[in-house]
Amino acid sequence: MQKTNEKSKGLLNDKLKIKVNSNDNPYPSTDIQQKQLQPRRLTSYFIVFIDSGSITYKLDLQDITITDGDLLFAMPNQIFVPPAKTDNLKYFKVLFDENTLAFLPQRFSFLVNPLNSQTITLDSAARERVRKVFEILNQILYTDKQSTDSEIILAYLNLLLSELNSAYFKNEPVNILNTNLSKFVEFKLMVETHLTEQPSINAIAGKLALTTNSLYRIVKEYSGTSPKDFFTNRLMIEAQRKLRYSNLSVKELAYELGFNDPDYFSRLFKKSTGKSVSDFLHSQDL
Repeated sequence: MQKTNEKSKGLLNDKLKIKVNSNDNPYPSTDIQQKQLQPRRLTSYFIVFIDSGSITYKLDLQDITITDGDLLFAMPNQIFVPPAKTDNLKYFKVLFDENTLAFLPQRFSFLVNPLNSQTITLDSAARERVRKVFEILNQILYTDKQSTDSEIILAYLNLLLSELNSAYFKNEPVNILNTNLSKFVEFKLMVETHLTEQPSINAIAGKLALTTNSLYRIVKEYSGTSPKDFFTNRLMIEAQRKLRYSNLSVKELAYELGFNDPDYFSRLFKKSTGKSVSDFLHSQDL
């Protein structure tokens, strides 16, 4: 495991791309803080747990406020803007990549946000357990001077994600979790994986071993929209991300998102967002 004396970097294991920050090892210098506050596209999963205090993050252009006992998670490719330093805030943060996640013995469905809520409110018992796991991970990855076996790190990360997965689906019936919801999770993963390829809904249903009617029913149940509209909405979110944080022209953006006709993309963007591309860009500059 790689060691460092720079608190701003946390500690990054050589084999596992996982990093923890907390009040004990914050970003200390002004330069590093300013760099961290810049909007960026996440390349890892990001989880922040607020033990006490309140803070607001911006995720995909939306403000999300979390307070005592709340937890926010974000996924790779989302546009993330951290808040400025807040006084009297006690927190833990963890970042890990897809490769690290692949080492774990199980899948965690909450990480693809099937219920469309990227915050979790923990009850008192779960909050205490989550805090303890974070404290242990913080000790292992930052405080301990001796190298820690990767299996121990993975064991605690698995425990943390198990707690969060349980809390996320706390009010969902078990039979739904094992059937429809698992298919919806697979659908969302397929959308993310093949977004710019824009496969047909029939092709997606076939890959999921579902009829188009069954896929429609499941997606409608969990998202409130049809599979086609879900895919279109996801494309438009990606378009807004790229317009906000890149210098692509409308034509370049359309082709990058898998559209052969830039004019059709522009019409779809206006229909979906209520704004033309130029109006959207102007609103971001205000």
